[in-house]
Amino acid sequence: MLAQRATQQSLRQLAASNPSMASQMVFKSFAVGSSLQTRPVATQKMTPADSYQILVAQRKNRPTSPHLTIYKPQMTWIPSALNRVTGSVLSGGFYVFGAAYLVSPLFGWHLDSASMAAAFGSLPVAAKVATKFAVAMPFTFHSFNGLRHLSWDLGKTFQNKTVITTGYVMLGVSTASALWLALFA
Repeated sequence: MLAQRATQQSLRQLAASNPSMASQMVFKSFAVGSSLQTRPVATQKMTPADSYQILVAQRKNRPTSPHLTIYKPQMTWIPSALNRVTGSVLSGGFYVFGAAYLVSPLFGWHLDSASMAAAFGSLPVAAKVATKFAVAMPFTFHSFNGLRHLSWDLGKTFQNKTVITTGYVMLGVSTASALWLALFA
């Protein structure tokens, strides 16, 4: 501790007495190549509005990233994006319905099972099937596509051809199972 303090003190005295020699010693110890390039820094005072105008001008020269609208829709990325969407829809719907069910007695809403069954039973058959399909399709799609993603995590079926094939198979299986649930369950 004492040696470290003495070294620091002697370096400070050297820097105070001969600044050019001290800076040369520091640059020599940190320089990787044979020479170290330095350039003078020029600053100028400006208002925040002027600096903002410079920033706006610099942003106009930056390249822009391409938007999703220029890409051709492909089976490799559409189901992955829809998997996130259906997961959000399912979890959001669960939370909204759960919160509504919990506060329904406070507001006089009739969300009990008997009232909901009676309301659903009074619908025409086509509306029942459409409602059941609308509820079943995100669930089956998210479930089967989740199994597909799980197989990717295990290192299986991750070649481009098999990703496309499993995408079409997953769409067919999830649509067929959602139709079966809508018609027969």
